[in-house]
Amino acid sequence: MPIGNRIFLRRPLPDKALVAAFSSIPAANIADTMGRSCAMHPRIKRMSGACGIIAGPALTVKSRGGDNLMIHQALDMAQPGDILVVSNDEDSTRALMGEVMFTYAQYQRRLGGLVLDGPIRDADELRAMTLPVYATGSTPGGPHKDGPGEINVPIACGGISVAPGDIIVADGDGVIVIPLRDAPQVLEAAKKYRTQDEAKVLAARSGTQNRDWVQKRIEERHVEILDKRYC
Repeated sequence: MPIGNRIFLRRPLPDKALVAAFSSIPAANIADTMGRSCAMHPRIKRMSGACGIIAGPALTVKSRGGDNLMIHQALDMAQPGDILVVSNDEDSTRALMGEVMFTYAQYQRRLGGLVLDGPIRDADELRAMTLPVYATGSTPGGPHKDGPGEINVPIACGGISVAPGDIIVADGDGVIVIPLRDAPQVLEAAKKYRTQDEAKVLAARSGTQNRDWVQKRIEERHVEILDKRYC
């Protein structure tokens, strides 16, 4: 088997109802229930127009830096609602996708979104579309189409491990990854956290928020408080 240059046609997939449930919970709420260690690096940011919260199963692509051959192949394999997640050796010199590929992804494959650890091009055209796209930036420089690469294998994207079928959730804050096997447990915890967080927001707005914990933490950390000017 040519390791590093192979395509797996099968992957585990989450229940559609499970995925749909995550689409109503902010990524930050979910991340706070996962040890705050599931968020991709903020270099990967939303490049498309506002699209609310998106959630879908990961179709993973391991690309050679600046090469999109395997991304083209993955698009042809994608199912409606899939989120293409692409590693790229952290290359930032060549765009991995542009308007033609975005159009195909949106209208022919009906993808749930794209997460690229690399830049795009045709950024103005993308903002006029409804396809959610997260990437590191934009450049007019185009990609190679030679490979090698792999599809439906574990990858690293934005500093986070992503396995095929993991649930991707993204919103205006960025992208998080929920391991498939942990998803039911994470969902229940995230629902409770969302309720608690909404109550905290209301308390902050009404002035009824309990801030006693701040002074307590300051004392626990033995912070020195000086009633004088620094000079």
